[in-house]
Amino acid sequence: MSYTSHPDLGGKVALVTGGSRGIGAATCRALAANGVRVAVNGRDPAAVDALVADITAAGGSALAVPGDATDAETVRRIREEVERAFGPIDVLAPFVGGQGRPTPTHQLGAEQWRATVEADLTSVFLAVSEVLPSMIERRTGVIVMMSSTAGRLPGLASAAYAAAKAGVVMFSKHLAAGVGPHGIRVNCLAPSAVLNSRMQQHMTEEQLADLAARFPLGRIGKPEDVAEAVLYLASDAASWITGATLDLTGGRVIV
Repeated sequence: MSYTSHPDLGGKVALVTGGSRGIGAATCRALAANGVRVAVNGRDPAAVDALVADITAAGGSALAVPGDATDAETVRRIREEVERAFGPIDVLAPFVGGQGRPTPTHQLGAEQWRATVEADLTSVFLAVSEVLPSMIERRTGVIVMMSSTAGRLPGLASAAYAAAKAGVVMFSKHLAAGVGPHGIRVNCLAPSAVLNSRMQQHMTEEQLADLAARFPLGRIGKPEDVAEAVLYLASDAASWITGATLDLTGGRVIV
C-alpha cells in the first residue's frame, strides 16, 4: 500500500493503541511509511509482533507494546517502554475499542455498559493522561482520537457504544480547547462502515454490495481511508486544525 507522503513526520514517535488490526494496523503502517517510529499496542501479543515484523521488514521502525489499554498501570508501563526505546511521544492515536454486541437498551445490563465505556472512552482518557504531561512540557504534540458514526447519529449501535463514542467527540473538543495554548492539537475521526475481517467472514458478497450501495460514494470504507486522515491530521499540513471531528463516511453523514 502506498500512502501519502508527509516529510515533516519523519523521525517522530507515535503510539497507537488498538493498533494490531484493522484501522489501527493501517495507521501504524501509514505512519511507519512516513518515517515515524511507531509503538504498536494491542491485547494479542502475536498480532502485535506480526505487525511489527511486517513494518520492520518493509524498512520501518516499530516497537511492540502489547497490553490492556483499559488498565491504568499497563498504560503507564507502555508509555515508559516507548520513551525508553524511542523517546517522548509526538503523536498519540488512542484507537483501542470495539462495538461489542448490538444489544437493545432495555436488555443492556450494567456490566456490559461499564465494559463498553471502559473500552471505548476510558481507554482514551488513560492514554491521554499518560502522554499529555510530556507534550505540555515540550509544548508540542498531536492527538488523534477515534469516534464513530454511531457517536454522531442515533440508532446505529448499542446505547453504550454510541454514548462512549459521542463522549470521545466531546472529550476531544474539550481537550483541544484546553491544550491549544500549549501548542498541542487534538482532533477526532468518526468513520462509518470500514471493511474488516469480521465483515468479510460473516457477510456475503451480496450483503457487502448492499451495504456499499447505501453510501453516496458507492463503497464501504477501507482501513487505509482512515489511516490517510490520521496522516493528514498528524502532519504540519493540518497545523491550524484542532478541535475538529472529521466524518469519514462516504457521504453517509453530511453536516
